[in-house]
Amino acid sequence: MKKYIALVLALVLAFAVVGCETSEKTPSPTPDVKSEGVMTYAEYDAAEEGSQVVIETYVQGKQSWWDNKATVYTQDHDGAYFCYEMACTEEDYAKLVPGTKIKVTGEKGSWAGEIEVMNATFEILEGSYVAEPTDVTSLVGTDDLAKKQNQKVSFKGLTVEAYNGQEGKGFAYKNDQPGDDLYFQASINGTTVEFCVEYYLTNDTTDVYKAVEGLQVGQTIDVEGFLYWYEGANPHVTGITVK
Repeated sequence: MKKYIALVLALVLAFAVVGCETSEKTPSPTPDVKSEGVMTYAEYDAAEEGSQVVIETYVQGKQSWWDNKATVYTQDHDGAYFCYEMACTEEDYAKLVPGTKIKVTGEKGSWAGEIEVMNATFEILEGSYVAEPTDVTSLVGTDDLAKKQNQKVSFKGLTVEAYNGQEGKGFAYKNDQPGDDLYFQASINGTTVEFCVEYYLTNDTTDVYKAVEGLQVGQTIDVEGFLYWYEGANPHVTGITVK
């Protein structure tokens, strides 16, 4: 009887160990597998300007549509792509909601430091992915910030500065024209970043536009947006929280 009980206990222990090992080895979700002929983000990043690129990516935000051309912010699990003025009907533009997977064929280019996909066409694919903002606060003032270009990002605990040194002024309108793009500057650890509220992305009816119009020098803020580049970091803001 003792041998029988010992055998039963041994079997129970063995199954418990197997169960633990199985649990520990449960695979995590894998990144998207690219279709044949489609670049990984690393391959896109290494491609020369002016060369043809083919990518599969996911819409994260829409900036504008006009003259059958769409400008959208997109991202996959490894990096982000700013698709500038893709050929697009108004009907298809309506389908480009956040998370929509698209295959884009175009040319890699740049403007004022902003890396983009231009002269592109696209097709909508099955699949969906909405990225969470990456906190890049610790990268401000370093060369590594540029590696996050076009991604959905966040900045925490910034201090609003007087815009271009204008005492008491926490923001400015493009061309001093209300109802156009808004700019403001905020700093962390001695480094100042210029932010843009891109009118075509977040116009004067949005909460973020109104929040920036109310900024005061010295306030502490958290910011979310797309890490656009214009002669340096110039994030396009989609959310702002005054602490």
